[in-house]
Parts: sequence; C-alpha cells; structure tokens
Amino acid sequence: MKFTVVLHTDDGTRYGVIVPDLPGCFSGGDTLDAALESAQEAIDLHAETLIEDGADLPERRPIAEHQANPDYAGGVWAVVEVPVEKYFGPAEKINITLPRVLLARIDDYARAHGASRSGFLAQAARQAMR
Repeated sequence: MKFTVVLHTDDGTRYGVIVPDLPGCFSGGDTLDAALESAQEAIDLHAETLIEDGADLPERRPIAEHQANPDYAGGVWAVVEVPVEKYFGPAEKINITLPRVLLARIDDYARAHGASRSGFLAQAARQAMR
C-alpha cells in the first residue's frame, strides 16, 4: 500500500517524519533517505498493530488535503510503499456472479487505474463498509 508522509527539518540534515493518514505514526532519520526508510518501518509496525487489534487502515487522503493543514506547513512531501497486505491473512478464492456488462466495466476501470479486478473489488468493499 502507498502512504503519504511529510518530513520536516530544522537543520537541513536530520528529518522528522509524520504519516498524516495514520495518527500517532511518526519517525525520523539523520538523512532524508534514512528518514524515509525509518518511516516505512514505522508504518509497517503501526499497520500490523492496527490490523491485529481488528481496526481498519484509514484511506489514503490526497496530499493537497494534508497540505491545507497548518501543522504540516513547510514540509517535504513523499509517498512510500509499504507491503502491509501481508497482515490481512492469506488470499482466498471465491466464486461470485455478476452481470457481464458490470464485470467488463469493473475490469476496464481497474485496468485504467493500475489495479486488478480483485484489488478493485476489495477496495470497493472496504469503502462500502466504512
């Protein structure tokens, strides 16, 4: 999954990192690269804890929405990928029945957005259940 992070520095070298979509998830590093790597580790641990506690991971909101928050003013924005899907458990095959036209539209939409049919349906289910 992709996560938005904002980095701040007072000295141009060491960085603090906040993950706006995961309240309470933060880290830092002595360089920009180290801070981003540390952020990935923090996100991984935070996500694992949330999922083990039965909570859902929050939806990733647009960076522009976060940039409007004065708490993040002057930050450097980045998006990091962290493979937290491993905490959801093993995938299971299911058999569902959908109208052919709907299935074609789902496939077209998923393909246009760089997703698979399964990924799209899982995301749609998560959104519907929020």
